[in-house]
Amino acid sequence: MKIEYAIIVKNKTRLETLIERFNTKGQAKFYIESLGSNFEDYEIEHYNFNHSLSLVQRHLSKIIKNKIIDRSFLPSFLFNENQVVLVIGQDGLVANTAKYLNEIPIVAINPDSERYDGILLPFTPDNFIAAVEKVITNSYNFKTATLAEARLNDGQRILAFNDLFIGVSSHISARYKITYNNTTEEQSSSGIIVSTQAGSTGWLSSIFNMSFEIHKFIEKDNRKKKAVKLRDTQLLFIVREAFPSKRTQADLAAGILSEKAKLIIESLMPVHGVIFSDGIESDFLQFNSGAIATITTAKEKARLVVN
Repeated sequence: MKIEYAIIVKNKTRLETLIERFNTKGQAKFYIESLGSNFEDYEIEHYNFNHSLSLVQRHLSKIIKNKIIDRSFLPSFLFNENQVVLVIGQDGLVANTAKYLNEIPIVAINPDSERYDGILLPFTPDNFIAAVEKVITNSYNFKTATLAEARLNDGQRILAFNDLFIGVSSHISARYKITYNNTTEEQSSSGIIVSTQAGSTGWLSSIFNMSFEIHKFIEKDNRKKKAVKLRDTQLLFIVREAFPSKRTQADLAAGILSEKAKLIIESLMPVHGVIFSDGIESDFLQFNSGAIATITTAKEKARLVVN
């Protein structure tokens, strides 16, 4: 398939979001400084990002037509196989973008390597263009990433590059029935996290960090922290803060999912039940009483261009 267009996906900087909130940069500065915070850090971050974005556009325009879209337009934007997608921003933006592309190649660029970890961002504004040229000639190297899928009994579905959250849209307890490995129980918890291999260094890792710290109060030992290791074809689910009672249990607290091992969750929440992915709460499925979700690996894959 011939690559004819490049799509650059970006997100608003923190400064842009503040200006939208307070109408002017001056008012935003007054607010931040009145709280004792450093407004200059917002300005530096904004400058560095836009300098990198300008550099990317300048290099890219020499070899292919391109356009910029904001992250907020991802759910409704029509991507196609004649495109290469460039993501410039933090690691989370790669996750937010990948689930909409279905193997359209992604060139992920770190706009500020002094500020962002860049686990999913192998390129910089200075060296990314060679990767784009290889995509255009179909001679590029890439790795694929398995996505998670939640499919409801009414046919709706949502994908996740990093993780799915199944629970409620507030801080009250979620109520549901959970089925895993032919065992079913009713639970009350803070919700369920389902993580992919790619997401195991994100939200899932914070849950493990918390459990390690709590463990220090139970057994005082010197064992080192161990990170969870998933195969690309696996997902891991963890129930957050399950609460046992006369009606609820807490035995099905974690498990590995694959093409054969699925997780089935039936909502017992009359209102406010949700399933969202990769931290975007505005892109969600309603998950209220009567809804049944089947969680498994998706047939779609993400394709990440590498050096």
